[in-house]
Amino acid sequence: MFEMFTEYLLFFAKTATLVVAILIVLTGIIALSTKQKKQGEHIAVKKLNDHFDELQNTLQGELLSKKEWKAALKEKKAKDKSGKSDDTSPRKKIFVLAFEGDIRASSIHTLREEITAVLTTATPEDEVMINLESPGGLVHAYGLAASQLARIRAHNIPLTVCVDKVAASGGYMMACIANRIIAAPFAILGSIGVLAQLPNFHRLLEKHDIDFEQHTAGEYKRTLTMFGDITSKDREKFQEEIEETHQLFKAFVHEHRPRLDIDKVATGEHWYGTQAKALDLIDEINTSDDYLFAASRTADLYQVTYQAKKNLSEKLFSAFQTTVENLVTRAAHFTGFKLAKK
Repeated sequence: MFEMFTEYLLFFAKTATLVVAILIVLTGIIALSTKQKKQGEHIAVKKLNDHFDELQNTLQGELLSKKEWKAALKEKKAKDKSGKSDDTSPRKKIFVLAFEGDIRASSIHTLREEITAVLTTATPEDEVMINLESPGGLVHAYGLAASQLARIRAHNIPLTVCVDKVAASGGYMMACIANRIIAAPFAILGSIGVLAQLPNFHRLLEKHDIDFEQHTAGEYKRTLTMFGDITSKDREKFQEEIEETHQLFKAFVHEHRPRLDIDKVATGEHWYGTQAKALDLIDEINTSDDYLFAASRTADLYQVTYQAKKNLSEKLFSAFQTTVENLVTRAAHFTGFKLAKK
């Protein structure tokens, strides 16, 4: 075991050296670009009705003869003109947003900008559709993400959430705010629970006469640690905090979906779409593609995306972050191999 620990420390030292070297180089380059300002930040809007029309026109253009193609175009133009003359009232607008969540809900920044933009224009006669994909993550991060969706409801604008793959834990915390939740048959939903875990190396350090000191002010400033001795009192307090968070999570979901049997579904389990429908976790089985395609016949669909052009320093930092994450992954694989071998 000590040999494994020594090899890990040597590997970690080499990795740290490489990271520091990269950081020094990047710091020098970034220092030369600190005067650069963000450029190109804007809200991009794409009318999805035009996209569907383009798909139809492209396919018909390939399948139909030239004569049939011209006739189809003429018929479509006449139909569009007739529809406009028959009904002069404005068509319903559906604003389409996307949220793809990671453990830190990093997309909050773009989501809040997109929602702010939509709220400047949308009315209660319109609708916002969120294509949401997230397995959940940090409580405070997803709490903020959910609060962004609550802004839409606060303005009495109908909110629909579509889940094609997964909306679990924090992802479901966001989804439950919607007036209507639509999910694909095998989408994963639920996981209304709280998870916290970390390794503890106290006995390993103690075995090799390595001291660890931690100083705190406040009885419960720190309970579980990676290197300190964990007492039963620490564990009890930590479990108490987890239970409190779970109760808050359950209350939040039940507030937005009161017809749920919250004790039945708040077990930390997840369900596939068809099962979730039977449990009232969702309202409809469908895909976001079919939902939007059907809606395009009676409403104008606008895909809203916040786009920010990264300057040189941001691009370098992003590259550095990716490098560090790759090194950490390699370290995890290295230690996992050694532990398995032992």
